[in-house]
Amino acid sequence: MTTEFTARSGAAAPAPTQSLPAASPLRGILLLVASTVFFSVSDVITKQLAATLPAGQVAWMRYAVFALLVIPLLGMNGGGTLLRSHRPGLQVLRGLGMVGSTIMFTHGLRFLPVADATAIYFVSPILIMALSILFLGEQVGWRRWTAAAVGLVGVLIVIRPGTGSFQTAALLPLAGATSWAAAAVVTRRMSGSDHALTTLAYSAFIGFAVLSAALPWSWEMPDGGEMALGLCVGLLSTVGHWFVIQAYRHGSASIIAPFSYVQLIWAGSLGYLVFGSLPDGWTIVGAGIIAASGLYTAYRERVRSLQKATA
Repeated sequence: MTTEFTARSGAAAPAPTQSLPAASPLRGILLLVASTVFFSVSDVITKQLAATLPAGQVAWMRYAVFALLVIPLLGMNGGGTLLRSHRPGLQVLRGLGMVGSTIMFTHGLRFLPVADATAIYFVSPILIMALSILFLGEQVGWRRWTAAAVGLVGVLIVIRPGTGSFQTAALLPLAGATSWAAAAVVTRRMSGSDHALTTLAYSAFIGFAVLSAALPWSWEMPDGGEMALGLCVGLLSTVGHWFVIQAYRHGSASIIAPFSYVQLIWAGSLGYLVFGSLPDGWTIVGAGIIAASGLYTAYRERVRSLQKATA
């Protein structure tokens, strides 16, 4: 788990220069758990929409609402000045990584149970660690390497390549997690250089622009019900992102971030209630291994931070 993100947050923590409220880890944990509910409900609705509409169009509906909600936030917090990024190239790169992640995860939901897609996607903290070594020169000890290897075993258990249960669609949330991990590493590179709302705005507007450009090639006229569901997806995911931002204002990521794994419970429960699909035993085992790997990685991040602080 990184210091800025949960696996599905898509939002940066506030920049260090912002005034933060008094630390309240419990409040931060509750806000993060609440965000996982919003994300899970959004995923269930996305799966419903992806059954009848192209994945790119579903993602566009989500980003359209996202962009519309960001505009008044900018107006209340300095307007266009917040769009003046100190690292615009990195902001664009991050936005592209996020929109790529959204498209691939959405497309994967069309074919996979919500619980399976979510479990596979939660490998992103491991991918972030690996990419941080390559592109940020981060030093990783044997404990975190072991945790990463264990997490990948968990993914293999969920995907089960070479067996009759394997679906090539399982590679879509894995590709989405990789795209998201790249966006997270880019954010680490520009950490503290921009306001949180600047990053949020770039994410919304870049995603909307890219998906709008591709829309003529994947447009199917939605009916009233589909438009209402698309609005719900945008609202739920944006509120979830905002809860994540607020959560990290009340405590350190090493304490709060592990609670993002509660989303695995919601994903399985809602998938059953809405679609009647229960994760099988192998998926539950694999998801548990992925979660354990991520939790241990978060623990080692905390230990490493404390060692640096006392050095």
